[in-house]
Amino acid sequence: MERVHVDLGARSYPIIIGPGLLDKAGEILPEFRVRKAFVVTDTRVDKLHGSKLRNALSHASVEASFAVIPPGERQKSLKRLGILAAQMLAQGFDRSSTVIAFGGGVIGDLAGFLAAVFMRGVNYVQVPTTLLACVDSSIGGKTAVNLPQSKNCIGAFHQPILVIEDVELLRTLSKRDLRAGAVELIKHGFILDPDLYNQLSSDFKRLLELEPGFTSQALRRSCEIKARVVSADERESGYRAILNFGHTVGHALESTAGYGVYRHGEAVAVGMLAEAMLAERIGFAQEPVWQPLNTLFSKMRLPTHIPQKISTQKLLNTMYTDKKNRDGNLTIVLPRKIGCVEPVTLRSVSDLNQVLLQMQRQEDKTTAL
Repeated sequence: MERVHVDLGARSYPIIIGPGLLDKAGEILPEFRVRKAFVVTDTRVDKLHGSKLRNALSHASVEASFAVIPPGERQKSLKRLGILAAQMLAQGFDRSSTVIAFGGGVIGDLAGFLAAVFMRGVNYVQVPTTLLACVDSSIGGKTAVNLPQSKNCIGAFHQPILVIEDVELLRTLSKRDLRAGAVELIKHGFILDPDLYNQLSSDFKRLLELEPGFTSQALRRSCEIKARVVSADERESGYRAILNFGHTVGHALESTAGYGVYRHGEAVAVGMLAEAMLAERIGFAQEPVWQPLNTLFSKMRLPTHIPQKISTQKLLNTMYTDKKNRDGNLTIVLPRKIGCVEPVTLRSVSDLNQVLLQMQRQEDKTTAL
């Protein structure tokens, strides 16, 4: 069992990583005073793993109610949020209750935001069931729902009290979901840890095959990187923005293509390539950054281009709704080299537009879509 500490003073919490932790949740949760829980999950996760969590909660004498919703990004909506809040109210949940987010990134974002706003804030626990959620949405307290025009534009910073990562749950994921999740681990290495990036570049198959020791160590290192960044800048006032490498273009691609067309990690992979290409085009990069990523993502059979049917102007328009922007100018995270990225404010988007057009012209034989 691995532990990573997210240091936020009174809001600090542990990330517990290891095999078989869902069965042990009944031993872990009482330490965090979880007595009455509202569990948000989706139909797929509930079918695969719901009985284990129910047994664990019963073993811990936790009074639990399960809200099982359809899977998919479309559930991250104000409508679904209202339905869940009404359920909590009708079932007698109050400020002493705990929300448990049991699923991937959609569930984590939605349930976390529910916890942030229900009765002006209740505790919540993250139990991620995807590789992507283990190293991304479950850590750092970013919670949100979408509008049709923009992803994650209505939300709050609300830290969990605990993150439980059972690596055995990842064995039920599809190869596509594992590849998409691996992108976030690679991103963490690319922005801050060249050794992790190089290791994953050469050994990505070990991660995709969920080799036990390798997977737990890679998760721990990736979680340590995110925890360090979050501890330094909890509310994304500056430094934390580096975690958004690949996300300005990636979020726009997800939204423009239609939620559900791309896995989040797939869209971020395309975004990382576009933003690396832009860094080289404007002379910001101090070493080649696009080619190493393109080679790696091609080997992993991830999408590496922007489809011709997607309007680059629509992509740019969507990017202007990004939360990092300031004073009407686009802010985007660009790499100087592997292990070093910085937010950059673009006074003109002409170079970015040319990059998007170039990404459309890239021949792509490896798309996962």
